[in-house]
Amino acid sequence: MENQTIPGQENGKAPVQRKCGTMSVHYRLLEQHPLFIANQINIEKRVSELKKFGLERLIPVTIPVVVHVIYKNPSENIADQQIFSQIDVLNEDYKALNVDISKIPTIWQNTTASAHISFALAQKDPAGNPTTGITRTQTTQDSFGDDDSVKFAVSGGADAWPADDYLNIWVCNLGGGLLGYAQFPGGPASTDGVVILNKAFGKGGITQAPFHLGRTATHEVGHYLNLLHIWGDTHQCQGTDFVADTPNAQNPNTGKPVFPHISCSNGPNGDMFVNYMDYVDDDSMVMFTAGQVTRMQATLSGARNLIGI
Repeated sequence: MENQTIPGQENGKAPVQRKCGTMSVHYRLLEQHPLFIANQINIEKRVSELKKFGLERLIPVTIPVVVHVIYKNPSENIADQQIFSQIDVLNEDYKALNVDISKIPTIWQNTTASAHISFALAQKDPAGNPTTGITRTQTTQDSFGDDDSVKFAVSGGADAWPADDYLNIWVCNLGGGLLGYAQFPGGPASTDGVVILNKAFGKGGITQAPFHLGRTATHEVGHYLNLLHIWGDTHQCQGTDFVADTPNAQNPNTGKPVFPHISCSNGPNGDMFVNYMDYVDDDSMVMFTAGQVTRMQATLSGARNLIGI
C-alpha cells in the first residue's frame, strides 16, 4: 500500500491530527474472512447477553503484553523506558488512575469508571522461556501501512505470539498519516493485536506532541477490547457505539475542544470529546464510561475469555 503524507508527517514528524486506521482495516478483514462476519454477529449477541444476565469472568484481569519493536534505523529502536512508560499509561487509564482525570466536565464525572484491567509485559514466551516481553526486529522497510505487513516476518515485520495468550503490540514507523490501528475480537489470530506509530507510543524517547502521552495505545487497545469510536463512524448522527452513556455525536473531535461542543442535538452537554475513543489530542482524552467498561468486561468474558488466565 502506498503511504500518503498529511501535514505534520513530513521529515519524520508525527501527524498533527489523530487518524486511526481501525475501521478501514476492519472492513478489509470482513471482506477477506467471511467467518469474521459470523464471529462479529455472535460476539455482539454474546455481549448483549452478558450485559443483561451478568458477567461470567471475575475481575480484575491482567493482560500479558508482548511489544514487537520493528525498526530500520537506530532511532526507531525505541528504548525499554519508552515501552515501560506505555505500560504505565495503560494501567493508569484503564483503572481510572490517570492524574488528568480532573479534566472531565462536571456533568460526566460520575459517568467515568475503572475497567479493572491491568497490563504487564509478558514474563514467558510461547515456548515457556523467560522473556522481557519485548522483541526487536530490524527491517529494510522504510515504513508500514495498514495492510498488516508489519505482523509477519516474511514482509519485514514480526510474527504474532499466540493471540489467546498475549496482547500483541507492534511499534513501527507507520505511514499513511496513521497513529495506529487495532483488530476487533473475532478476526484472524495471525493478525490479532494493535499497531502503533513509534512516535506516539508511550512517553519520552522519540514521542512527539500532541501524541506524546501514550493515549494512542489507550485508544487502540479500546478497539481490541471491542469499543467503537464514540460517533459511530457514520458522520450523520445515525451511528452508534452500542454504549448508552456516550452521547450521540456527528463527527470525531480533534485537537483540544472546549466544553461544550454540541452536535446531533446533544445539548446542553454536547459531545463527550474527553473520551478515549474520540480523536482529540493526548492531553484532552481522559476517560472511559461505565457503559464502555461493561462492554470491555463482556468482551473479556466472551470473545477474549482466554487472555490473562
